[in-house]
Amino acid sequence: MRTACLAVVALVMMAASPVPPVAETRFTDPTDRYDHGVLGDAIEYGALEFLVGGDVVSRVTLPENRVFEDIAPRFARLTDGAGLQIVVVESEASGGAQLAVYEAASGLTLAKRAATPHIGRRNRWLAPAAIADFDGDGINDIAYVETPHLAGILKIVTLRGDELVPIAEPKPGFSNHRIGQDFITGDVRTCDDTVELVLPDRAWQTLLAIRIVDGKIAHRTLPHAPDAEGIEAARRCE
Repeated sequence: MRTACLAVVALVMMAASPVPPVAETRFTDPTDRYDHGVLGDAIEYGALEFLVGGDVVSRVTLPENRVFEDIAPRFARLTDGAGLQIVVVESEASGGAQLAVYEAASGLTLAKRAATPHIGRRNRWLAPAAIADFDGDGINDIAYVETPHLAGILKIVTLRGDELVPIAEPKPGFSNHRIGQDFITGDVRTCDDTVELVLPDRAWQTLLAIRIVDGKIAHRTLPHAPDAEGIEAARRCE
């Protein structure tokens, strides 16, 4: 069974003491009620917990027709306010996956703040690629690949109010996951003061550097293999 990984961050927004408390988030309640198995086994997760100082302070339990179909929850700062966001993949029995953002608000109670539409079919998945400021406005955005084993559509969205809004036209031809892997491939880098996403192409033949240009996704081929070693070299701007 896949291990439910923890995401950990220091809660500086609560730092009344010299050492801020450590916040964690994790998937719990393993379940086989959604039998997609894209991540290498039949187990997904039915709940998301938010912990501070090792204690569970909030918990979201999904209904029976939904699961968290993901490798781990991701802490993120998606606004210029004090809220702490958690980015996950949430799948529904008939509609497939959606990108979802939960928030630990000032009371540290988890609530679902925003989500993309479900892909529209059971066993259709998406893989988060990176969280970074791709358009240079000072606010982090989320890049993800919808159906990385099929069309491989790269989408980049940002959180505005309670909606995830596209900041570039979606573009097919990318991937960041192969069926059965329990990890997601890719990274983000800053070279010459420009933030770029680094991903394999859909056929896993080349490694691509991707950026937003005039509201569109632009890419170029890098001189590295589309594997962990090549991605690390690209991240170092080599």
